[in-house]
Amino acid sequence: MGKKKITSSQVAERAGVSQATVSMILNRRNNVSFSAETVERVEQAARELGYELPGRRKTGDNKKEKLIVVFCPTLTSPYYVLLLQGIEAVANEKGYGVFICNTQRDAVLEEKYLRMIRTIQPQGIIYTCNPHPDFQKKVEEMAREVPLVIISNKEKTTTVDAINQDNTMVGRLMARHLLDLGHRDVAFITPPLTRRQWQRSRRIDGFVKEFEREGLKGHVLIKAADESMDRTLPRMDSEYSMGYQLTMELLKEEKYFTAIAGQNDMMAIGAIDALEKSRIHVPRDVSVIGCDNIFYSGIRRLSLTTIDHFVALKGRDACDIIIRKITTNDQFYTGLQPTSLYNIEYTPKLIARKTTAYARIKK
Repeated sequence: MGKKKITSSQVAERAGVSQATVSMILNRRNNVSFSAETVERVEQAARELGYELPGRRKTGDNKKEKLIVVFCPTLTSPYYVLLLQGIEAVANEKGYGVFICNTQRDAVLEEKYLRMIRTIQPQGIIYTCNPHPDFQKKVEEMAREVPLVIISNKEKTTTVDAINQDNTMVGRLMARHLLDLGHRDVAFITPPLTRRQWQRSRRIDGFVKEFEREGLKGHVLIKAADESMDRTLPRMDSEYSMGYQLTMELLKEEKYFTAIAGQNDMMAIGAIDALEKSRIHVPRDVSVIGCDNIFYSGIRRLSLTTIDHFVALKGRDACDIIIRKITTNDQFYTGLQPTSLYNIEYTPKLIARKTTAYARIKK
């Protein structure tokens, strides 16, 4: 006959506390607190009786306990592919599987995946973008129960672990490069500026304010794609096509500019093709700058000037934080664990290549 399983009621009786107190202490609930003496008494009782937390037995044999869920808005963007590569590299090193929830920027689909979390029971969750505003509170509540990291924007920092990015600084860096090259009339092309994708507006704000500091208010043309673009299923060429089409529209409107800034590298590449299709030489006639420093940007034939904000490293850091927290939570017999909040941010870096040059003086 097998050994009788020790229950939380027995631990509670031994420690002289309620069963609820035992459950909250041994499950490391972050939203409650007990005295160090009470915690020690409960853990001592658990050790003496040989109590094991449900779901913590045979950790190496339970596949559910080796899973990290990743929320991703699209699998067609090189930016998110880089993030996922960084996440999966660390997860594979540590023996974790990665389950990707492709939300396609659809709030209904994101909500569906959030409901599935309790069934999947992952050990960690990574959001590769900001949660939909309607689900922000729910995500923060979830972070109290399971390690969760958001690869977010500095202005929206919450109580959740985050890999932050100051998009305002990114925009300023892009603008400063063009200003230093003498560009005074420029265009900024961008995907839709929706409530969900508010971080896009931060990059534009930083860009515009840098021009305003030089007394050039009104010298930046903002050209955004229609909001319907974010409601359609993204294709591999979606961002490239937006960059191409928006640049063609600027040319048809006969707007004057000596440089174009793309919200990301794929849009900038689309802009280059549109300019060359219209027999406008890059960078002699119009300079082009992007952002993200994806693989294609460094190809010698293209050699796109861009901003590097270390995308793959952000993915690695996010997964590393998750695994650190999982490890800490599993060590529940070591006494009180400190409450830690990780907040990592890289300083963006300009990568000057061949698509930007000194502005031509208007005759």
